[in-house]
Amino acid sequence: MKKVCLVIGAGAGIGGTVGKRFAREGYHTVLCRRSDEEGLHRLVAEIEDAGGSATGKLLNAIDDGVIEDLVAETEANIGPIEVVLFNLGAQIGNRALMDTNYKVFEMGWRLATFALFRVATSVLPLMEARGSGTLLVTSATAAVRGNAGQHSHAAAMGGRRMLCQTLNAEYASKGVHVAHVLIDGAVDAPDTLGKMLGPENFAKLREAKGKDQDGLLVPEHMADTYFHLANQHRSAWTHELDLRAYSDLAWWNHAPKLV
Repeated sequence: MKKVCLVIGAGAGIGGTVGKRFAREGYHTVLCRRSDEEGLHRLVAEIEDAGGSATGKLLNAIDDGVIEDLVAETEANIGPIEVVLFNLGAQIGNRALMDTNYKVFEMGWRLATFALFRVATSVLPLMEARGSGTLLVTSATAAVRGNAGQHSHAAAMGGRRMLCQTLNAEYASKGVHVAHVLIDGAVDAPDTLGKMLGPENFAKLREAKGKDQDGLLVPEHMADTYFHLANQHRSAWTHELDLRAYSDLAWWNHAPKLV
């Protein structure tokens, strides 16, 4: 049976790149995203062309039973899930309170918090039974700081962070490592930040901070940190860390701003 890394939210930025990193180390990566089937096939092909193995699945993680079925099918047909990367975003852009309707607010919670809860209830008991496993959770500055216009995102991400803490409190002693990875800065990812900013603004950001300036978080280098977290000795587990480019001030050290 192959060791498996399951990536929920496998876009061309953090999720897909982390999947490539684990595939390079011998994991079969199960890559899941909501849309862009062509891009998903391309990602799987890149892994296979490099000598790795991967499976791609299109799914909407908020649909009833989808996450639960995914875990069960992966365990039955591919192998035991040793690592899960939960990488779903829940950013809807800046919206004033009265422009944030109930459906939009709830959608942030379903993506950021409830979907993680469903992953945890599906996979952590399996990891507990085996005595080992890792759940890596990508998060955002909004988990620790709420800015104007970020009502849904901050509430959802704050809940995500607290859920990681409660999962740690219950499962760390059972051999399961849960790590909350707070991304405190702009990521050089055209299919996430690029879509949010638009092609022109994203190109300007890359010109101002990216390339040789190293002012944007680079997914390939971030993936090294994710892989390290999954391979830490249990005597020195990291349960929370934040990543940002060297030129950015930490979230607690400057006036709130949105990127």
